[in-house]
Amino acid sequence: MKKQLYPLKGIVTVLNTPFTEGDTIDLKALNGNVAEALKAGVAGFLVPAMAAEVYKLSEQERLKMVEAVLETVGGRVPVIAGAGETDLHKSKKLLKAYLNMGCTNVLFQIPFENEAQFRKHFMELADLDPKMIMLQDWDASGYGLKDELICDLFENIEAFRCLKIETVPAGVKYSRILELTQGNLHISGGWAVSQMMEGLQRGVHAFMPTGMHLIYTSIYRLFETGKQKEAEHLFLQILPVLAFSNQHLDISVHFFKRLLYRQGIYPTPNVRSPALPFDTLHQAIADKHIAHVLQLEKRLAHDNSKA
Repeated sequence: MKKQLYPLKGIVTVLNTPFTEGDTIDLKALNGNVAEALKAGVAGFLVPAMAAEVYKLSEQERLKMVEAVLETVGGRVPVIAGAGETDLHKSKKLLKAYLNMGCTNVLFQIPFENEAQFRKHFMELADLDPKMIMLQDWDASGYGLKDELICDLFENIEAFRCLKIETVPAGVKYSRILELTQGNLHISGGWAVSQMMEGLQRGVHAFMPTGMHLIYTSIYRLFETGKQKEAEHLFLQILPVLAFSNQHLDISVHFFKRLLYRQGIYPTPNVRSPALPFDTLHQAIADKHIAHVLQLEKRLAHDNSKA
C-alpha cells in the first residue's frame, strides 16, 4: 500500500487539563491555552492524552475537552483526539463519540499484553473508520513495539499514518522506522523531547511537548530555516528545565501546570489524585525554572515583535 507522508510538521501541543478549586475542568482556561499555543505557531493539538491525566477523566470530560478544542481551533490546525482506554469496549465507545462530533484524527493508546491482543484491539478500533490514526508507542523502560508489528500495520491499514514514539531510547527507533517505511510513516517524539536536537537531526516530523509553546516553536523554526546553531543555543537554555520536569510523568504534569498557572492561563496548578507528591522543595526548584522560562519567552516575544 503506497502512502504519502501525513502533512503535520512542527510542534503539536499535548494539552494539560485545567482544574478548578472544585476539581472540575475549566474549559475557558483550556481554550485560553489553545489560543496562546496558536499565537505561538503550533502545528496541531493532541487532547486528551497522558499529559492530560487522561485515565483520571470521565468519558464526558474527555468529550467536552475535545469539543472545546475543536471549536477554538476552528479548523486552523489538526486536532487529534486521544482514545486511550485499557478496555476495548470503552475505547470503541469513546472513538465513536469523537467521530460523531467530527473529530476524525485519533490517537490509539493500546495496552500491550501480547501481539495477538494488541492487533485485535487495533483492528477493531480501525474498523470504525477514523480518517487518520496516530499510534502511541509508549515504553518508559524499553524499546516498545516491535518494528515488524509497526510496519505490518502501516502497510495494511490505510488510516494508520502517524507513530508517536516514546521509548527508551527513542533516537535509534526514529531512524529505523523512518528507514523501514521509506520516510512515509509520520514520526513524532513526545517524552523524548529532552533529545529534541537529536530528533531534528534524525528527521522527526513533529514534537509533542505540553508547554513553553513559544520556545519550542522558535527552536523548530530556527532549525528548519538552517539556523541550527541558534536552535541548539536556545534549546540548551531549557535543558535544565527538562532535566527537572522529565524525572517522571507526574512531575512533568505538576511542573507544566504550575507554569500555566504562573502565566495566568490556568486557574490552579492542581492535579488529580492519585499522583506523585510535589513537595515544597519541588515547588521551590520549579519556581526558579519557571522564572527562567518566563524571562526567556518575554525575550523571544520582544525579538519577534522587531522581526
